[in-house]
Order: sequence, then C-alpha cells, then structure tokens
Amino acid sequence: MNVIVFDYGAGNLHSLVKALAGKPGTVVRVESDLAAAVRGDALVLPGVGAFGAAAARLASGADAVRRAAEQGLPILGICLGMQLLFDRSEEGKGEGLGLIAGCVTAIRASRVPQIGWNTLDEPDDPLLARSRLSVAYYANGFVCRPDDDTCVRAWSEHGEDRFPALVRRRRVVGTQFHPEKSSAPGVALVHAFLDEAAQ
Repeated sequence: MNVIVFDYGAGNLHSLVKALAGKPGTVVRVESDLAAAVRGDALVLPGVGAFGAAAARLASGADAVRRAAEQGLPILGICLGMQLLFDRSEEGKGEGLGLIAGCVTAIRASRVPQIGWNTLDEPDDPLLARSRLSVAYYANGFVCRPDDDTCVRAWSEHGEDRFPALVRRRRVVGTQFHPEKSSAPGVALVHAFLDEAAQ
C-alpha cells in the first residue's frame, strides 16, 4: 500500500506519518506536487495550516484530485484536510475541492478554538465501528456545514454548536478531529481506513 500525504508546506507531519507507517505493509511518502500525489493507492490531506494558503497550494492539482476521487481513489482529509474537501471556507480565499457540497464556517462558541478531547455522537461508519473510537482530539476554530447531512457519519458539540465530526462520500472520508493524536483508537481508525483502501 503506497500512501501519499500531501504537504501544504505549513507544519510538522511527523505524528500523522508515524500513524500511517505503523500499519504493516504500508509505504508512506510526503509529496508537495498534488498531481503526483494522486498516483498512490491512497491520498491523505493533513490537518495543518490555514484554508486560504492550503487552497492555493491545491489549486493546480485540484482537477486531478477530483478525477481520481471519481475513479475511486481513497482520500482521508483530517481537520483542515476535511475542510478542503468542501467548496469554500470563511477562513480564507480560494476554493476547496468540492468533493462534498457545502461550506466551512467559524465554530459558534465563546471559547474558540476548540482544543482538546470531545465525544463523537451518533457514530455510523465502519471506520468508527472497527476502531471503537468514541472520544477524539480536536484543534479547530472552523467546522464544515454540508448541504446534505446524509454524508455525516458522526457529530460533536462545542459551545453552542453541533457540527460534523466525520463525513463520507463513497471512498472520500473527512474527520474534523485528529485521529493520529487520538490515542490508540485514533490510530486504529487510520489503519481501518488503510484496510478499506486496500479492498
């Protein structure tokens, strides 16, 4: 299994790469060329950086990602990576990938950003069932608002807001939380994604 982590050039990817590489039989490569990144067996969009800057880095390869997703490439978007799966964001200029219809808005809470552990409510996804992940680590000030809630497979609440914790559209999965920082069950979710991607 050749897994590509796309590098927006914005931060340390060590914990994510370590979680992915911990799955036996997995080779992980960090790639800053998005057109090249879609040539792996799975693509991971990490949760590091700001929407505007990341969208600018995605722009030249966005069509290639959309085509690959339609052809069945497994994609995991984490935190910012999940937000980039959507059309647009209040956080910054530029377009997301539009793989899931909707937008990203600021979280409605008096204490922002949300940093720390939070529960996953109404879990309904094989990745959550296999990993038994019920509490996850968050670090976010923005959340996704899908046009159609049928893509939402788990929810979380912070302050006055209820927002998607995990979304799915076929083989495209997004987590607003950081599974790689969510202890053993979070790493188990990452490995469950890789198992699913290999099928």
